[in-house]
Amino acid sequence: MGALGRNRLKPLIPFGGACRLIDFSLDNAQRSGLADVLLLSQFEERQLMDDLRRTWWQPGFRVHFGPHDLAYRDGVPRGPVEFSGQAPERGTADALLRKAPFVFGPGIRDVLILHADHVYRFDYGPLLAQHRASGAALTLTYQRIERRYVKLFGMVEFSEDNRLTSFVEKPEHPTSDLVFAAFCVFNAKVLHAYLEELDGGGWQYDISRDVIPAMLAGGEHIEGYCVEGPWADIGTVERYHRAHMKSVRHDASALRVDEMPWTINPCVSRHIVPVAPGIRQSIVAQDSTVHGRIGFSVLFPQATVEEGAVVMNSVVLPGATVAAGSRIEDAIVLEDGQVLAMPELTGSMAVEHRV
Repeated sequence: MGALGRNRLKPLIPFGGACRLIDFSLDNAQRSGLADVLLLSQFEERQLMDDLRRTWWQPGFRVHFGPHDLAYRDGVPRGPVEFSGQAPERGTADALLRKAPFVFGPGIRDVLILHADHVYRFDYGPLLAQHRASGAALTLTYQRIERRYVKLFGMVEFSEDNRLTSFVEKPEHPTSDLVFAAFCVFNAKVLHAYLEELDGGGWQYDISRDVIPAMLAGGEHIEGYCVEGPWADIGTVERYHRAHMKSVRHDASALRVDEMPWTINPCVSRHIVPVAPGIRQSIVAQDSTVHGRIGFSVLFPQATVEEGAVVMNSVVLPGATVAAGSRIEDAIVLEDGQVLAMPELTGSMAVEHRV
């Protein structure tokens, strides 16, 4: 994510004028009636745990911090959190093994794996119900996309009776337009067995590259579950910018701002403004300030566009200021005023500069 993720964890990158990336999966879990979500992160956990305690410590729902949970019980840190000697993060599958006592404890029948960089609104209830009714070892979600983009994801294929027949991570020559939507439900015992079998071998510590292919090769019962509606994997600066531009244009593949969790200045309203003095078709937070002009852009809470400034097709992050007389187009304005300009129709990284 380049400069967009500098000095902050990727899950905490602001999105949509409303929230942070991690908030989508947590909001989905809460609305689906799940009471606990276990944090698997092994990188800069203290920063993430402190933030999630402030944001998501709510009656009936909480994030469990695994070996560090006692330090946060009842929402109040009790003494220092010890991180010395902690193994480096090597992938989701490795994190599941490292925190196995909290994942595969007594009475745990199924394990739902979620990610912190996916933008979507989803009820996990029907997914869990289908998984349990079918007796599958794994139920993985999928979505149909344009075939030219399949090479960026895990390609999946199914038989007529909805059994997984092929899983190829980032195929060079896609033969299907179905991709793994990257969240899934495992039978806990089966998942644990495969993780232990893979551990210590020449694996990549990854669900998609290791665990699912091993289960497919092992003849396990793997079913699919179609994800309808908007879903986006925010893996690069360009995808981040593109997702925001779809949102302001009411693209059917993007969430509306009123469908997102409001965790950034939650008491401040924000909505699409079709036309207003100095504003055209933009997501604008009520406490932002526009003295210049903006169009087809996203203005986060407490952002400011000074007199004479023009902002087009851009994202202005919380508290950022676009200086008087500046012209920002096809870019992201960071909180410190740094501008990430999107290259036109190239695969190169975003260009960084300041106004």
